[in-house]
Amino acid sequence: MSGADHASLDACEVNFDGLVGPTHNYSGLAHGNVASMSHGGLVSNPKEAALQGLAKMKSLKDAGYAQGVLPPQQRPDIGALRALGFGGDNASVLAQAAEQAPQLLRAVCSASSMWTANAGTVTPSVDAADGRVHFTPANLQSSFHRFLEPETTGRVLAAIFADPAHFAHHPVLPATPAFSDEGAANHTRLCGEHGEPGVHLFVYGRQAFGGDGIEPQRFPARQTLEASQAIARQHGLNDAQVVYAQQHPDAVDAGVFHNDVIAVGNGPVLLYHELAFRDEQATLDALRDKMATPLIPVRVPLAAVSLEDAVASYLFNSQLLTNPDGSMTLVVPGECQEREAVWRCLQDHLLAGNNPIAEVVVKDVKQSMRNGGGPACLRLRVVLSRVEREALGGRVLLDDALYADLVAWVERHYRDSLSPEDLSDPRLAEETLAALDDLTRILALGPVYPFQRA
Repeated sequence: MSGADHASLDACEVNFDGLVGPTHNYSGLAHGNVASMSHGGLVSNPKEAALQGLAKMKSLKDAGYAQGVLPPQQRPDIGALRALGFGGDNASVLAQAAEQAPQLLRAVCSASSMWTANAGTVTPSVDAADGRVHFTPANLQSSFHRFLEPETTGRVLAAIFADPAHFAHHPVLPATPAFSDEGAANHTRLCGEHGEPGVHLFVYGRQAFGGDGIEPQRFPARQTLEASQAIARQHGLNDAQVVYAQQHPDAVDAGVFHNDVIAVGNGPVLLYHELAFRDEQATLDALRDKMATPLIPVRVPLAAVSLEDAVASYLFNSQLLTNPDGSMTLVVPGECQEREAVWRCLQDHLLAGNNPIAEVVVKDVKQSMRNGGGPACLRLRVVLSRVEREALGGRVLLDDALYADLVAWVERHYRDSLSPEDLSDPRLAEETLAALDDLTRILALGPVYPFQRA
């Protein structure tokens, strides 16, 4: 039996959500992320944030969707501060950074790894010539606080997807502007059933080499065409399997820093805003030409939802999930109810339209939303066959027992509130290391963190 044949048997999409880390805070680090910038300096609630994320995972698991868990990063990253010249014991390093470079301290305390849509890019085995699932961690080089993530992300992915007979891991792309890569947030796989061969839509903001120079002017474009092409080559995808489309520069300048803030795809459905792509028609034509299953485009016009409303509500940063009967459920953040135009669009345009979207489910993820991440940011989609699911390492597929253990873990280790001033507290660093050591035992992942490998 070929890799494509075995992958199609009992294949399903597993949503691997990131656990919100103990240092969840509002530092406004992400330039171009309007929500992150506007909430910088506010007091956060790490315990509430982690429990909100777990509640979303549990509700989707209970509804019959396959749900996985990915651990947070080691924060504060004191090793990064030492590499930048701060010395002494941990308390001294934190105190020096707080006094001399508070922006660096905020960066090394970021809990942004909770948005696992940026963890990497995944190609299912059914699409790969060697019949294995392929992974490339994103380099996230466009911002210092996220550039710190790929090394640990790679170790976590390698610990979970460890069997080389089923999984292939590729190196992070060179951390230079030419190969700026933000992971699955700019990648959508469209297909019939999840276990059938698909077409990969890579969305980029700019070209590093060549191009016509039409790019965003206000905010940076975080994904390059060259990075997307390199990942497709790493994963062995051929021209018939890929479509490259430029994100609309006006959308980026409105705060659409990733494509998953303006479009979401699942199966044959592409739900997108009128200004998602620079050349909308060419993008749709290319997908139709290469997909074996007819594309179902669900277009939201600018007249119905403005870019401002799209960014504020994160309508498109929702999870679009397939049900056993072929219908789809759209999991939206609570903010969609707060914008009249968005809620009206959901009811009158999407649910009443000629498309498979039959249900809208609202989830409270406010702690994440205030930092600029909705339901779709919180998950990395991995299509796995039954055999591949059985080959996973660790204890990462959510069931009632794991959920109970993770809730108890959060209750044990997390603070109720955290202000930017608290980040220099050496006790916070000690609490976080204790929490992560406990977590790797619960998830049975082994020593994935720097402090465990020292």
